[in-house]
Amino acid sequence: MLNRRRFLALSAAAWPAMALGAGKHIPLGAQLYTIRSLIKGDNLPQLLKQIRAIGYEEAELYADLYNKRTAHELAGILRRSGLSAPSGHFNYEDFAAKIPYARHLGLKWMVCPMLPKAQWGSPEGFRRAAATFNTWGKEVQKQGMRFAFHNHNYEFQDLKGTTGFDILVKETDPELVWLELDTYWITQAGRDPVLLLNQLGKRVRMLHLKDRKADVPTSQVLDDSAMHFTEAGNGTIAFKPLLALAQKLGIEYYFVEQDESDKSPMDSLKISYTFLRKLLG
Repeated sequence: MLNRRRFLALSAAAWPAMALGAGKHIPLGAQLYTIRSLIKGDNLPQLLKQIRAIGYEEAELYADLYNKRTAHELAGILRRSGLSAPSGHFNYEDFAAKIPYARHLGLKWMVCPMLPKAQWGSPEGFRRAAATFNTWGKEVQKQGMRFAFHNHNYEFQDLKGTTGFDILVKETDPELVWLELDTYWITQAGRDPVLLLNQLGKRVRMLHLKDRKADVPTSQVLDDSAMHFTEAGNGTIAFKPLLALAQKLGIEYYFVEQDESDKSPMDSLKISYTFLRKLLG
């Protein structure tokens, strides 16, 4: 298996002519969970227009947005903001019931972002999730969409010689279940997102782009001590080789997310956009 230094060296040699973003405009999207603290009353349209004004062209939705809005209403708000929404996160607990809602929204992807906590600690819990994902993937596909799972760090805990992440990858049908890799949570778990993306290849179709502060401990436990977020370009993640590999693999969507920040959510989105836009051209 390639170590990180060797892989990055090979990457540089393999892609000398591939300037990031060369010859193709790559849109950036914002995961709207980033602005959850700003959403009050009926101000979502104004917030989305601010995100579009930063330069973002796409949005990824999250579960709370669906509670008080019909799919028709939410689709109209997005359309008038100038943002398209190719993907949305839907809770595990009511995922199947939301498939018609996602179809009416016109989404291309339905993403499950989290397993129930009761299933985190055992191989059996992840095997049950894998079987469920296969079922959902088939149903989502019938509705003209695709299904993906979004990782955190807890999936990388050692579970009797394996990990939950490995179980999900091995026990799901690659024609039905895809992956949205989160660069922060992979790094927080002690893994290298460039190496993992290389290993998984085209099974990964979407990325969450956010950075991680320097000199903080890794962990596979999802709690407050695992929160070391910073804006893209302000931390330790090697985005240049990551994005070069992502382009080589034909990653379809790139979403910026800032779970928490010591800045305002909009300022965080601006900082990450400016950094990533320069890399992507």
